[in-house]
Amino acid sequence: MHAATSAKKQKEYIDKLQAEIDVLQKRIGEDESAEVIVSRHINLLHRYNEAKDATQLLIGRLAASKETTVRQIHNDMGLLDDS
Repeated sequence: MHAATSAKKQKEYIDKLQAEIDVLQKRIGEDESAEVIVSRHINLLHRYNEAKDATQLLIGRLAASKETTVRQIHNDMGLLDDS
């Protein structure tokens, strides 16, 4: 904080930040660490990517059997680009 900020103002600011931390900690779980949350999200992303890869493989096979492009299958199925 700025040097001219009083000790009282600093204490109020710290208390406000601690209150925000407490609210967020309750939202994610009292006993859950950031590392556990990040690890869970990484695992979920891996599962999502595996499912997406398998889907794209099947769409590729469908395109080959219909003698068309993957892009055309995406268009036919209403699938949009992720970008």
